[in-house]
Amino acid sequence: MTMFVKGPPDNGPRAKRHVVLDRAPRACGDQRHYDKAMTEAAYPLDADGVWCQVLPGCTRGRPALFLDRDGVVVEDVDYLHRVEDVAICPRAAAVIAVANRSAIPVVLVTNQSGIARGYYGWAEFQAVQQAITAAVADAGARFDAVYACPHHRDGKGALAHPDHPARKPNPGMLRRAGEALSIDLARSWLVGDRASDIEAAKRAGLAGALHVQTGYGRAESAAALALSRPGFDVRAAASIAGALTLPLFQHRPPLLRDVVADGPPQHRVA
Repeated sequence: MTMFVKGPPDNGPRAKRHVVLDRAPRACGDQRHYDKAMTEAAYPLDADGVWCQVLPGCTRGRPALFLDRDGVVVEDVDYLHRVEDVAICPRAAAVIAVANRSAIPVVLVTNQSGIARGYYGWAEFQAVQQAITAAVADAGARFDAVYACPHHRDGKGALAHPDHPARKPNPGMLRRAGEALSIDLARSWLVGDRASDIEAAKRAGLAGALHVQTGYGRAESAAALALSRPGFDVRAAASIAGALTLPLFQHRPPLLRDVVADGPPQHRVA
């Protein structure tokens, strides 16, 4: 795994360097905190502590399909951090597989305030993400990149931030992905269940967003749809299955058009 450590701010979120000992916590007399900092140095975190993972074999230089995670790709569980609670939403893996075969980068962008709040750590996030990746792989699907922002105004220590630029509705994670994968953001789309997802897409300059009724979708439908503007199209669908109606997929191979309708049922990790 590529190691990321803190460096000069002008290197940007894509900067990759060797792990050095300057990641030791300020309270260096506390061995437990030191061990925790050294362990977290092994995760793909950028200088802001945002998870920035570009996966092998990723597709670059094209419009992308950005996906919120909880409530869109997996069933919403407040502060999901246990592998046994992972359940893939119906048709989610099938949609991702169609995007893969259509050479559309699939980028997961997720707020993870549970880390800032101290409910779980990057180890639990990684285990859950590995379970999700394995589950969609069973349907022949894969992610091109994964971004996760842990910061929150109610967080602890360095992760306490009133309005971190990477936390949705801010566009930081989308822009990081855009740079890392040379994504055509102006022709990209996002699928989300919360108004903050849709707002992030708007602020990032995406073509539009699909608001779904799964997760928190029903409660936030009016606020999400109200974000539609000239040059930013907000559409509605029952679930992620509706993503195949987006302009991104208008030229997909004909044989793949019925994948979602006949796709596999919801998959729960054992």
